[in-house]
Amino acid sequence: MTEPIDPAVIELAGRVFDLARGGHAEELGAYIDAGVPANLTNDKGDTLLILAAYHDHPATVEALLARGADHSRANDRGQTALAAAVFRQSADTVRRLLAAGADPDAGGPSARATAAFFNLSAMTELLGGPR
Repeated sequence: MTEPIDPAVIELAGRVFDLARGGHAEELGAYIDAGVPANLTNDKGDTLLILAAYHDHPATVEALLARGADHSRANDRGQTALAAAVFRQSADTVRRLLAAGADPDAGGPSARATAAFFNLSAMTELLGGPR
């Protein structure tokens, strides 16, 4: 039998996910520096990085990457931070993730497939074209 999770821990996790969604790079970085895992995931498998990328916060994405966030992790639906950034058409976030080594063909649907499906030609170009 597993121990119940302390309500204070659940509250802290909620606050940290809100910081990622809201683009509060400095405050989020301070929590990670203090010991919150950079690859913390929610109940849907979304990482802090996926949430920051989806909500178009390139500085927060950069702060997470600098602290070891794994750009290759996919959520429970197979989506990566790069695919989320492509969907949101955040060129700055896409560039930062690519510079960190994110694979445009990882996940399902991949970032490249997302760009093709939604006919996002600027995103396809950033990803190096179609395959």
